Formats: sequence, C-alpha cells, structure tokens
Amino acid sequence: MTPGSAMRLQAAFVALFTTVLSAGATAANPAPAAKPGSTGVAALAHTVQPGDTLSGIAKRYGVSVKTLVRTNGFSGTNVRLRVGSRVLVPAAPEAAAAKPRAAEKAPPARLTKSTRASRRAAASAARRMPEYIVLSVPEFEEPIPPFAWPAEGSVSSNFGRRRSGWHGGVDIVAPSGAPIIAAAGGLVIASGVEGRYGRVVKIAHENGFVSVYAHNTENLVELGQWVMPGQLIATVGRTGRATGEHVHFEIRRDGLRYNPLYLLPLPPRITAEQVELDEGEEE
Repeated sequence: MTPGSAMRLQAAFVALFTTVLSAGATAANPAPAAKPGSTGVAALAHTVQPGDTLSGIAKRYGVSVKTLVRTNGFSGTNVRLRVGSRVLVPAAPEAAAAKPRAAEKAPPARLTKSTRASRRAAASAARRMPEYIVLSVPEFEEPIPPFAWPAEGSVSSNFGRRRSGWHGGVDIVAPSGAPIIAAAGGLVIASGVEGRYGRVVKIAHENGFVSVYAHNTENLVELGQWVMPGQLIATVGRTGRATGEHVHFEIRRDGLRYNPLYLLPLPPRITAEQVELDEGEEE
C-alpha cells in the first residue's frame, strides 16, 4: 500500500466513525422536526379515538380540514385515521387547546297542537266578556230595591275587566271585623263557605234581585232568615281567595251580574287606584 492510499483509507475511516457518532447522538436526543408538509408552526398532537374523523377533529379544534391535511402531509381529505395514531393540529390562537365537549342542551319541549290550542282558548276566554257580565247601565221595568252600601270603606276594585279576568262585583276595603249590613231587606238564601268566596251571605230581594257579600270573617245570619234593610249580617274578613280585608259585593238578577255602582246611591269615596284582588268568580 502506498502512502497516498493509506492516507485516503484513514480519512474514510474517520469520516465513517464521525457519521456513526453523529447518528447515535441524534437518536439519543432527537431534535424537533416538522412533519412532511408541515408549515413549521407549533402544533399539538391529537390521539385518534374510535369514531374520530378528520372533519370532526378539525371542528373540535377550530381549524379547517385542509389545514390538517397540509400540516400532517396527508394524501387528501378522505384519509383513514388509525385509532391510536396522532394528528398534529396547528396551535392557532383559536385552537390552542381542545374545546371541551359540552353536554348538549336538551331542546325545549315542543307544545302539542292541542296544548297550544288550549292555551289560546284560555287566553281568548279571559279576554272575552262572560255572558253573565252586564256592563251597560241597566234598565228594569220592575222597581229596583232601595239598595244601600253594605260597608263603610273605599272601593279598591271596580266591576268589569281586570288583568286576571272579569270581576262580577265591587270590593269595598274595611278593617277586619267591621260590620257588613244588608243592602236591602230580603230572605237569606245562602250563609256558609263557597270556594273562592270564603264565607259568604246571599240575600234574595223583591223582583228577582240578589245581593252577595263575600270573604267574611263571620256570618251572623242563617239560611232562611228574613233580614231588614241595614241589619248586621256579617263582619269583614279575607276568607277564600283574597289579598286583603274587604267585602266583595255583587248585585244579580236572573243569573246576570250588574255593576253595583249603577244601583247604589252616589258613593262618598271611590278610589281611582285599582287593586288586583283575585277572589275569582263563582260558577
């Protein structure tokens, strides 16, 4: 072997030894490297789970499918993903972290046609004036009993339309236990408790008129008793459905309810403010 050949052989051996050492160092401490087709932008890795698709992953992280294809060097958008493999996702500001899969909110319950129809009918009925309510000034051929005010107090709720429906009388505010008198002479045809009215007294008068006194604390007359005009018949209360102490007063004739203010003497005081009392109506 000539001296030149020996030197060339030594140089080749050194080069080979350096290459081996370099490869070992790279394997021990691998440097970050972009995937084929990667843009070099920092990325996070998504581990493919059963059922994952490329479009689903893109939607979850807020990136486009084309971005995932380009970042991972996929052949196309229809690439099949292997469970357990990793898909690099560019860490764009809107996709820096996986969006948690929030529990889907249950859609609002749909009303059936029958339910909607029932609600519309109820709302329409509340607006429509009941057949037993008479809003006009009454004109009777027969004489009207000389009605008087049944209690001392201000009218807090008038006859007719209210927010909650229709009111078949007037409400006269008075302290609990205050006297209630017969608005006219007649026969007691009811003295007891009736649903929303609570304790109630009803008196039949001449020519088919009936007066009603409701929400009483105590009834002081009995069924079948004859009472005189101005006689004490009950005391003011809030029994039944009532939001305060008052007497609910009605005047009826032949099943119809008339505005008592048209049939009573000019009241000394009627409040302008309407108080929403919900004693309801008797069927």
